Amino acid sequence: MILAVPPEGSAARLGREGRGGMGWWRIDADALARSRFLVSPLAETTAALMALERRTPAHPAERAWLADRLPHYRAHLAAEPLTAALVRSALGRQWIAGYLTPPAHQDGRAFAEELAPVRAAPDAVVRTDLRAATGRLPEGLDRARGLGPRTAELLEWVWEEAVRPDWERRRRIAEADVLVRTAQLGQGGWAAALSGMRPGMAWLGGGRLRVNLQQRRPRELSGEAGLVFVPVTHAHGWVAWTGTYRHALVYPCAGQLTQPGPGPAAPQALVRLLGPVRARVLVLLASPKSTTQLVALTGLSLGAVAGQLKVLLAAGLVLRRRTGRTVLYSRVAAGDVLVAAATGRADPEPGRGAGPLR
Repeated sequence: MILAVPPEGSAARLGREGRGGMGWWRIDADALARSRFLVSPLAETTAALMALERRTPAHPAERAWLADRLPHYRAHLAAEPLTAALVRSALGRQWIAGYLTPPAHQDGRAFAEELAPVRAAPDAVVRTDLRAATGRLPEGLDRARGLGPRTAELLEWVWEEAVRPDWERRRRIAEADVLVRTAQLGQGGWAAALSGMRPGMAWLGGGRLRVNLQQRRPRELSGEAGLVFVPVTHAHGWVAWTGTYRHALVYPCAGQLTQPGPGPAAPQALVRLLGPVRARVLVLLASPKSTTQLVALTGLSLGAVAGQLKVLLAAGLVLRRRTGRTVLYSRVAAGDVLVAAATGRADPEPGRGAGPLR
């Protein structure tokens, strides 16, 4: 996970997923009550920028995306050498400049609205954060003006060229992850919801959230200082905060949500019972998915998928829930039992969105 230098210019550790360090945070009951999940177009764009810079795809979908977008990104930076130096300084190998990652705090905000704090960052603040990220300023950045607007222009380019054309799919994946985490929260509390979010992260009890395995001074989140969890579809994440009030933890979506391809095949016993299409849909709903995602995975028409979902809903095998602007479907316990019986497993593997949201 990438950990951001806060806007005040102090520093936090930067590294590949599973390294880096803020140690743990202490969160009191009021702050925990205000904690929530949200989706952020700016966070998705910043994660895409990091993926373009790191050039280390984590799954086949990201590899295909990089192959398509990376030549355009390189050409864009070749024409803007000062911007290239700026972004590479901001995304240092050990630290990251905090002005680049203002913490998200409200769902449904437009990209331009989220980008405003980056654009408005004073040059002095940007230089302080860049020095914290790399220890020095590359030649030219110590005298350049308009560093905040220049950074915002690059993020706008990444948004328009590499994220926005695919934003609806990305948003559905992120919202599906939120539904998964919300279901886990209902089943097992924060300890379950945070499990597997990133290597080393865990709820330790006593109001302590371990962000990673590094030994560093803890942060105190209390009162109105809620924490927001923001999923992104790239394998990059970070923590960011503004003073003692706004805190955000950006994390990669569950791997199975970002993987392309049809997923597991339906067992023949289930096919004989429900028919091949309905059985396929039920198996796919082990994790929450929208109708559009099911259309892409099955190759069926929208009407055909909707018809199968209607039958499964009427039979009490799946659950329908809205998150944001997307309607997601997932298996409930009865559907888990049916799939488990068809595959010969003694214990059903629960559908990740099932049960406690009823």
